[in-house]
Formats: sequence, C-alpha cells, structure tokens
Amino acid sequence: MSRFDRYLLSQLLALFGFFALVLVAVYWVNRAVGLFDQLIGDGQSALVFLEFSLLTLPNAIRLVLPIAAFAATAYVTNRLMQESELVVMQATGFSMFRLARPVVYFGLCVLVMHAVLSNVLVPASQRMLSERSAEISENITARFLNAGQFMHPSKGITLYIREITPTGELLDLFLSDERAAGSRSIHSARKAFLVRGEVAPKLVMVDGSTQTLNRADGRMSVTRFSDFTLDLAGLVQGSETGRIALSALPTRVLLEAPPEALAATGATRAQFLEEGHTRLAGPLMSVAAPLLGFAALMLGSFSRFGLWRQMGLAVGFLIGMQMAWIWGGSVAALSEAAWPAVYLGPVLGVVVAVGLLLQAQRPRRRRSALA
Repeated sequence: MSRFDRYLLSQLLALFGFFALVLVAVYWVNRAVGLFDQLIGDGQSALVFLEFSLLTLPNAIRLVLPIAAFAATAYVTNRLMQESELVVMQATGFSMFRLARPVVYFGLCVLVMHAVLSNVLVPASQRMLSERSAEISENITARFLNAGQFMHPSKGITLYIREITPTGELLDLFLSDERAAGSRSIHSARKAFLVRGEVAPKLVMVDGSTQTLNRADGRMSVTRFSDFTLDLAGLVQGSETGRIALSALPTRVLLEAPPEALAATGATRAQFLEEGHTRLAGPLMSVAAPLLGFAALMLGSFSRFGLWRQMGLAVGFLIGMQMAWIWGGSVAALSEAAWPAVYLGPVLGVVVAVGLLLQAQRPRRRRSALA
C-alpha cells in the first residue's frame, strides 16, 4: 500500500469512527426511549433495561455502517478537494480509479465488520434477546401482579392480591372470571403460588373456595378446597407464539432452509432465502456506499463554495441505491427463485460509481488531448 493510500485510508477510518459513533448514539437513544417505557412500565429493573439495550447494539451498528462509511467518504473527499490535495494528486498523473483505490480498501474494511456483525454477532444477540424476552413474558409477577390494587390481565379477568411476599407467595388472592357469557366464577384463596407450566404458568391456590354463578337459572355453587391448581393459559396474555425469529437463526440454516426450521419459524422458504442472502449482500452495501459518494464528488472541481451540488447528487444516488435494495428484498421474499434481487442494490451502486468515475475522467482526457 502506497503512502497516499495509507494517508487517505487513515483519514477515512478516523472520520468513519466518528460518524458511526454519532449515528449509533442517535439510533440507540431513539430505540432506548421506547424500550425504557416498555420494560420499566412492566416492572423490570434498570439492569434488565441495560441488558436489553446492549443486546440491541449489534443490530444498530450493523444498520448504520453503510451510512457512516458514506458520510466519512463524502466529508474527507470534500475536505481534500478544498485543500487541493486531490487536485495535486491528479496533476501527478493519478487517474480517477487510482484515486479511488484507498476508498475501495476502506470499503473492504467496513465490509469485514459488516459481515461479522450480520452473520455472527447480530444472530447471537437476537437469540439471547429472544430468550430473555420469553423469560420476562413468562414472569407473571413482574409483568402485571401488583399488591393492593385491582388488575385486569386480560378481558373479563379481574385480579386482586393483598400482599406479595419476598418469596413469591400471593396472600389473600381474589380472581374473577367473567369471560363466559352464561356464567361467572370467583376464586379466592388465603395464599397462592405461581409455578411454570408447559404452555403457560399455573396458579396453585391453598385454602380457598370457588364460587360459580349460572346466569341462566340464577344458581350459585360453592366449592371449598385445601389446594387447587388453575392453568393460566387463556387467562393471561403472554407471548403469542413460541416461534423462532428469522433474525436469530444462523446464516447457514437460512440458506439451507430445512423443513424443521421452516416449521419452527412458520416462515416460507422464500423468506428464509431472502434473509440469508440479505446477510451476504448487506456487507456489499458498505463497499458501494463510500465508492458512490467518492465518485459523485469527483465530478466537481475545486471551488471555494464547496461541492454542494455534487453532495446532493451523491445523497440522491445513495437514496436510489437504498430504494433498490429494499425493493429487491421485498421481491425476493415473495418467490424462492427471486433471491438474486437482493443483490440489486449494491451491484447497482457499484455500477453507477464506476460510470461516474469514467465521467469524471473524460473532461481531463479531452483537455490533455487538445493540449
């Protein structure tokens, strides 16, 4: 690597770290506000909030990498043009493609980081996040049980607990079930316990009674018990399904799409292939984005007012590449054979960047030919 390549690459990496930090902070703060309201509102501690926030960071970093690489390249290129450093390098005989070589090196560095995040760190963090979310959703006491107030965990259910001991005992429990149109059941117990079940938690009541009112004939039956177990499936709204999220599966499984994985997630084979190839095509955006920004800015020449028009053009091309990326993903999710559409965005970005570099070279070649 030549001295010029090392110099430009160091400038790009330094600014890339700054822009990545700023964008991740903005994204994380926006995400953390909703996460804080959700977790703290459900009775979770600040440590749980911190844990969930850390688990969402890999995905946040993955999302901002191409944009941070584009912003760093545009900023460095504009500054070097203003300071005439790139003009001097062009005067020494460097072609546009030679000037773009350190940008390609920079894009490859970001590609490696993006690939590691997309295929290793993000799936691992999503698996841990899914497991912790399932544990919290099954923790009924933390979700909606509060002592000394009437609660409505689901429609037609009223629950009251006088006191919850540090060991998890529910003292003086009252549970009213009015979901059935023709009857109403009231369970009361001196104390109760929550135990885990296969589908939903179970409520074990001790020393209580069950009163059932038949609305049709107005009769009420009373059953006293020393202990009684009530399955809470349908009484409380826990997690909807135990399905595995596609984002938590390894890339190899997504590309192979075995039948057992399809059954576990409830997704189609086309969705598996789209998610798997997205993880492979996504890192290519980290090469296309900075190369596109550099090529667009090189269309301009030295100006005291900066390269604002070229910057606007670069942002427009970036938006177009992102729209092509989103469109390709939506098409690939509909058909198994359409998975190559996922690569449309980065390939289109590289092709446009090469065309812009060729366009930026032509005027200089014409002037040299006239001379």
